Amino acid sequence: MSPIPDRFLQLAYDPGISPKGGGLPGLSVLKNVVNSINLFGIIAVVGALAVSLAVWAWGHHTGGHQAEANGKKGATVAAGAAIGLGAANGIVAFFSNLGSQVH
Repeated sequence: MSPIPDRFLQLAYDPGISPKGGGLPGLSVLKNVVNSINLFGIIAVVGALAVSLAVWAWGHHTGGHQAEANGKKGATVAAGAAIGLGAANGIVAFFSNLGSQVH
């Protein structure tokens, strides 16, 4: 067996690759598309929250316990989706930074 050259061992541990902006054409277009998708999602969540709150109120005032429970669930899901959409960039940045610290 021949020993593995040091150069190959270093490549196995550190390939020298890191995220870098501006490397591909169309990156700004992709960012605009993702920003638009995020905005669309936030607008959809506002609508879902409004409908869920209306169903919750309607179920409460009419005595419809199933409608009231579904309105509560919808409002909770919409609030969670709003948190996720609003924090998506920070969550990805946090885990990306955390992953870059692994050696």
